[in-house]
Amino acid sequence: MTERPNKEQDMTTITKKKLIQQISQNRNLHPNDVRNVIQAFLDAMTDSLSIGDRLEFRDFGVFEVVERKQKIGRNPKNAAVPIVIPARRAVKFTPGKKMKKMIETKSK
Repeated sequence: MTERPNKEQDMTTITKKKLIQQISQNRNLHPNDVRNVIQAFLDAMTDSLSIGDRLEFRDFGVFEVVERKQKIGRNPKNAAVPIVIPARRAVKFTPGKKMKKMIETKSK
């Protein structure tokens, strides 16, 4: 991946398609092969998380399912009316040491 200045207007969204193209070019692999591997990886992650498994990738980070408690929200246009946000399950990502270090050093 290429380095970019740390300015919000310079941030780029990398889509799955762009990621496939980059990996395909960098590794001299056919894009369909890369697409199949990436999709299989994402499907396996989703399946594991949906049954409550924790996914740990050393130096990259940890994905886990957490229970979010019910809370009261407010509509900014009508703050007097409370909105109950129900409890739900959500995926939490905690970056690993290597990722944290890379992000922190790039932001300076």
